[in-house]
Amino acid sequence: MAEEPVTQENENIEDLKEALLEEKKKAAEYLADAQRERADYQNLKKRTEQDKQESLKWSNAELIRSILPAIDDMERAFTMVDPQFNDSTWVEGFRIIQRQLQDALRAHGCTEIECVGKAFDPNLHEAVTYEDGEDGTVISEHRKGYIMKDKVLRASQVAVGRGNQEEDTASGDGKQ
Repeated sequence: MAEEPVTQENENIEDLKEALLEEKKKAAEYLADAQRERADYQNLKKRTEQDKQESLKWSNAELIRSILPAIDDMERAFTMVDPQFNDSTWVEGFRIIQRQLQDALRAHGCTEIECVGKAFDPNLHEAVTYEDGEDGTVISEHRKGYIMKDKVLRASQVAVGRGNQEEDTASGDGKQ
């Protein structure tokens, strides 16, 4: 009978070792799960912060887009001011306001699209007319376009050159 307790003790030790091994496996699984959850949470925090920054950035874009027509009207008004009033204080006051608005646009990363004399780019320009001039080149600007942080807020409305019609007919191309 003396052998029996040793065998039972060995069996108990083996059972305990198996139980310990099982618990270690469970602990490793729980640790891996916790680490994954922590990483997922950190990624979620980063993504949420990026989305928040992006949303703030583009909420300004909507505001800016909504005031662009007023800026256009102000520029048109300056072209119509009688030259005798150019030096008046009220005209200069409006010019100061216009500069302040343009400075505010630039401060938010919004800049005018340079277009006259440049090649027509449908990503930046909207062709509203075609005129005699260098083919595919922007001849004049009808309405300013604006870019904000590498995205087009509003395309420039432009006149695009279609080549010189007189030269085409003289060269025998038959275009009319």
